[in-house]
Amino acid sequence: MGLNNNKIVFITILALIWGSSFILIKRGLVGLSPYELGSLRMIFASTFFLIVGFRSLTQIPLDKWKYVALTALFGSFMPAFLFAMAQTHISSTISGIMNAFTPLNTLLIGILFFVLDYKRTQIIGVTVGFAGCLLLILGGESSNAGNNNWYALLAFAGALSYGININLIKKYISDLPPMSIATGNLAVLILPALGILTFSGFFDHWHETKVLHSAGFVAILGIVGTGIANLLFYRLIKISTPVFASSVTYLIPIVAFFWGILDGETLNVWQILGALIVLVGVWLSSRK
Repeated sequence: MGLNNNKIVFITILALIWGSSFILIKRGLVGLSPYELGSLRMIFASTFFLIVGFRSLTQIPLDKWKYVALTALFGSFMPAFLFAMAQTHISSTISGIMNAFTPLNTLLIGILFFVLDYKRTQIIGVTVGFAGCLLLILGGESSNAGNNNWYALLAFAGALSYGININLIKKYISDLPPMSIATGNLAVLILPALGILTFSGFFDHWHETKVLHSAGFVAILGIVGTGIANLLFYRLIKISTPVFASSVTYLIPIVAFFWGILDGETLNVWQILGALIVLVGVWLSSRK
């Protein structure tokens, strides 16, 4: 299979996995707080990778561990909590759409801090994307009783964190094996995640049926949505460019939207328009 075909396969699988993450977060929040969900997600992913990839840690040079820790913070730790907190007040569909800001944020961070070349159309794309974001938030405020669509900004912060992560990986550790990066990331996170879980009060009610049921969804989210998906994503970054890799977010909102429809979620006309404007902005920002 050619290199281009590999990139297409990776991006399709990632879209299906990550597009399904938002409905799993929604199910996890039924019995868990955002802090419990985020920390459990890290613990399940860390445990899985320490089992299957422990030996790969020896391939990380000592001087690279600081970058591994940074990519762990921005690529896994912060988004796990930010998206969980956002979904306490917004739908899984809106959360998936906000994730589409990852390519725009990748471009912005690349321009501001990594001397990434850019064109005027890409800057226009960023502007258009942010206009779509505002329409998503303001358009939902008037129709979604009980929701606070300003919490979508937490999901945006999660997408910003992903943008930082992509640039860090490409600049500093893209020469490392994907298994080493994924395992190193999650090895760094397991102790902080355990600390947050302990202080969250999880162990006071872990035995409740609702909690165990939600934890099952988070186990899938952690092992597949964080662990295996990160491994595929790091491989994709290695064989492509940061902006191409982040363009997986074109497809993620589509997958999230269909899961949302199956779960009874709806979008009003303004939110649909906002989502389309966001995707147009992402397309413009990704043009060469």
